[in-house]
Amino acid sequence: MKIGCIQMDIAYGKPEINFSRVEQWVSKGAKDGHEVLLLPELWNTGYDLTRLDEIADQEAQKSIEFLKGLAMKWNVHLVAGSVANQTEDGVKNTLLVINKSGELIKRYSKLHLFKLMDEHLHLTAGREDGHFEIEGLPAAGFICYDIRFPEWIRKHVVEGAHVLFVVAEWPLPRIQHWKNLLVARAIENQAFVVACNRVGEDPANTFGGHSLIIDPWGEILSEGGTDEEIVSADVDFSVIEDIRRRIPIFEDRRPDFY
Repeated sequence: MKIGCIQMDIAYGKPEINFSRVEQWVSKGAKDGHEVLLLPELWNTGYDLTRLDEIADQEAQKSIEFLKGLAMKWNVHLVAGSVANQTEDGVKNTLLVINKSGELIKRYSKLHLFKLMDEHLHLTAGREDGHFEIEGLPAAGFICYDIRFPEWIRKHVVEGAHVLFVVAEWPLPRIQHWKNLLVARAIENQAFVVACNRVGEDPANTFGGHSLIIDPWGEILSEGGTDEEIVSADVDFSVIEDIRRRIPIFEDRRPDFY
């Protein structure tokens, strides 16, 4: 399966510009033969948190209809990053997954809010899990700060996930943490990790890119730099069962002690 991370810049607080940019990138990725494409976190608004009541997407409906159209037009599965989503409970940071038939197959709202970027002041945490499937492949989706909580990731793998999709706006000063954490999540869970981070700047941050596709041994199959690009790899998911047989960590777990 050819998978690509759309490592794009995001126009701060300007959804219409970002919709146009996403359309261009998805069309490019599909023409290049990708079967699955990822978008970064909060691609519709960026971290313009103080204006979310004005610019967030009501129940994510505009984003969903837009993404459905792209998925069907280009016959591509979209792990479509996350959007600022205005709900009855407040604004949520919501991951959307659309299959190539144009069906919305998952909404996951970020569980762990990042106080250092004031998310807790402007966003409402989600309450659902990140499980979904793409063409029978058991997967799970996570958003940025979530990767610092290995127990949340492990829950999804124990429940069947073989690939961990991560979307982010991870700042450049902590980009080594991003890389180390993702490699660790792959090794300890014997799962593929596909992680899409944005590039560019907003008024308060510079973002680090370095989107990654990592195999269950922790080997980096593809890594981006700090410019806009599609970071891609052809991924063979059939190796997972063999790796898990060779080092049977899930058989040797002792959850009665932890």
